Amino acid sequence: MKNIKLTTISLFFSVLSFNISNSNENSKAFNKKNKHIQKTTISQKTKKLKKSNFAIDPPKLIAQGDQLYCPQTSINIVTDFTIRHDAAENGTQELYIQISSGYSNGFDRLELTNPTLHPNIITSWDANSGKLKLSGTNAATEIPYDDFISAVKDVVFTNSSATASGTRTFSITIGQANYLPSTGHYYLFISNVGVTWTNARNLAASSTYYGLQGYLATISSADEAKLIGEQASGTGWIGGSDAETEGVWKWVTGPEAGTVFWNGTANGSTPNFAFWNTGEPNQLGDEDYAHITQPGAGIRGSWNDLSNTGDPAGNYQPKGYIVEYGGMPGEAPLEIAASTKITIPVATPAIDPAPACDSGSFTFNATATSGATIRWFNAVTGGNLLATGSTYTTPALTTTTTYYVDAGCESNRKSVKATVNATPSITVAEQDTYTNCGPGSLTIKATSNVGSINWYASATGGTSLYVGTAFTTPTITTNTTYYAEASNGFCINTTRTPINIVINTPPAVTDETLTLCQFRNVTLDAGISGMTYLWSNNNETTRTISVDKAGKYTVDVTSPEGCKSTKTITVEEHKIPQIARVDVEGTRAIIYPVKAEDYFEYSVDGAFFQDSNVFYDVPGGLQTAYARAKKCGGTSRQFVVLVFPPFFTPNNDSYNDVWEVTGMENYPQAVVTIFDRYGKLIAQLSHFKMSWDGTFNQVPLPASDYWYALKVDDSTPILRGHFTLKR
Repeated sequence: MKNIKLTTISLFFSVLSFNISNSNENSKAFNKKNKHIQKTTISQKTKKLKKSNFAIDPPKLIAQGDQLYCPQTSINIVTDFTIRHDAAENGTQELYIQISSGYSNGFDRLELTNPTLHPNIITSWDANSGKLKLSGTNAATEIPYDDFISAVKDVVFTNSSATASGTRTFSITIGQANYLPSTGHYYLFISNVGVTWTNARNLAASSTYYGLQGYLATISSADEAKLIGEQASGTGWIGGSDAETEGVWKWVTGPEAGTVFWNGTANGSTPNFAFWNTGEPNQLGDEDYAHITQPGAGIRGSWNDLSNTGDPAGNYQPKGYIVEYGGMPGEAPLEIAASTKITIPVATPAIDPAPACDSGSFTFNATATSGATIRWFNAVTGGNLLATGSTYTTPALTTTTTYYVDAGCESNRKSVKATVNATPSITVAEQDTYTNCGPGSLTIKATSNVGSINWYASATGGTSLYVGTAFTTPTITTNTTYYAEASNGFCINTTRTPINIVINTPPAVTDETLTLCQFRNVTLDAGISGMTYLWSNNNETTRTISVDKAGKYTVDVTSPEGCKSTKTITVEEHKIPQIARVDVEGTRAIIYPVKAEDYFEYSVDGAFFQDSNVFYDVPGGLQTAYARAKKCGGTSRQFVVLVFPPFFTPNNDSYNDVWEVTGMENYPQAVVTIFDRYGKLIAQLSHFKMSWDGTFNQVPLPASDYWYALKVDDSTPILRGHFTLKR
């Protein structure tokens, strides 16, 4: 029985100093301090317990205070608070108050008022976790429970934002673990840099908190995720894994073990609850374990998947783990924590009542946060209280009037409007008839003394096509009538004003491209009779004009109805070509103009013309080259084609009996010298003797190859080649 008592004492007081039992290896500094306090506390309490034979029960915290709160004011977090405790136990070292749900970092704050009334207590506010710590001036000093009770009653909440909303839950607890009223569980971050997921799981499972069994935290709500991920003191492992089936994430620790919380594809799916960081889980390699992301790496408090060890350094190195206490089978609820809450009351008005025409009375409706009183005013601040309750009916109104409603907080007032519209008395069209040249869209206009204009396609009924004083029609191809009706909200003058649209046909013109031959004129024609004309080049007003220059000419052709079309005539000048030279290479002739144009054509017989300036198989002798601009005429030049036969057969059969150069007769000064293969001069041809019969000194020469050299004149290069004498 003695051993049982000592175990209970050890459990209680070691937890008061935030012990994680079973020699948890999470933090050497924490364990060293914990052992010292535990030893001292056990020693003191053992002396007391020698006088009694019962174990000390944990204290029970009881708080009241479900209140309404207006932003930018202060309010006590409790209306009453007490700590029920064992007679043998009168105090503890520390007490914590945390904004455990709805916390708004940077705006919400807890503080102890009247600090002079609590000289033995100091406070420490942690803005990141939203937690206020109450303790003695010395960490080992035990503060009487009565002092803590008095101090908690003087702790107030403030919010500095005029637009604050929602609910704040305050958790008051003995012990460092964060308490969440919505789950009734406790959460503690254990710093342990580099700890593996497996070791973290085992360490968590081997720890207890005031008798509650620990386990790696499992998260099943947004409140729980925010408290653990955003308001915890660090980043670390949680109890999720997909090691069993890749992509199917389950809680594998605590009472929720086996629960699937995510089995998503690329877009994700959340059958239970998941808060993955962007792009996670990315299922890389053996990343089978859930980990709360390092602050600054993506979404604060979100999760990513890591391997059992994580990275050796950086954002994805495990820095510890989160232990959750509570909910295990057979465990009784722990009452070392209590909670209260404040709600910022908000009145939510229904939609504004329908406008009235000219005058009317209006009834407004609103709902509010439970427990709040709805109030109606005639000003956004201050003003007269017109009524309380969920409805308010105005007196008869002839002008639009704004009212305001709140649920007790002036800063949260919302406006509602009673709209009174005047019925329009007149509808005035800017013009009765609009005209347009050809199909098109027009902007037609009308105004009224008040309100706006609705446009219709019919004199009565139908659906409004547009609302506004200027209506841009769709494309209209035939004569059409639209109707303008004045309205001011639901107040309508039903007399519609017709506005006619007349479509006139513009002249049908066709652009042209004309050829102007060099040194000539060309006539430009607008193409349609019975119109008025205006030429852009010289302001002539006739249907046709004559021009002698290339360029782009336009003429405005206007119908009697005033519809104008513009015709463009492009005049391209074709110059008469001049032949610079004709190059002859064997029977191929190339005609070169002084400046080539793509509208030139060429010929070597004066009958057949082609776009190419290259001709093949041109007959020998004197020839004529022609170059002309299409449709405009041209010029010519003679040239000579010299044909050197490749062989001859002097056998008196009347075919190829002599060797002669065709076309040589056109060059009186030309001389052809013939040599045998050894360079011996055999014959010489000129205009006196134009052919060779294959003899030397009247003796027939043998069949063989012979060489020639043709000198046309002193300015022309000598042409050389060879031919064959066949027998």
